[in-house]
Amino acid sequence: MPQLNPDPWFLILSSTWLTYTMILQPKISSYLSMNNPTNKNNKIAHTKPWTWPWT
Repeated sequence: MPQLNPDPWFLILSSTWLTYTMILQPKISSYLSMNNPTNKNNKIAHTKPWTWPWT
């Protein structure tokens, strides 16, 4: 069964990940976000408890 032979596929897998981590990943992470994060509104919402008709 040739699918179980890891020799050619391991080289392809490792070269793909090496390419991704060394070349593509720094290029992708260098993009600036268009929407800068804003501060979260810290207001606490006060809700009324639900009145169950059977209690």
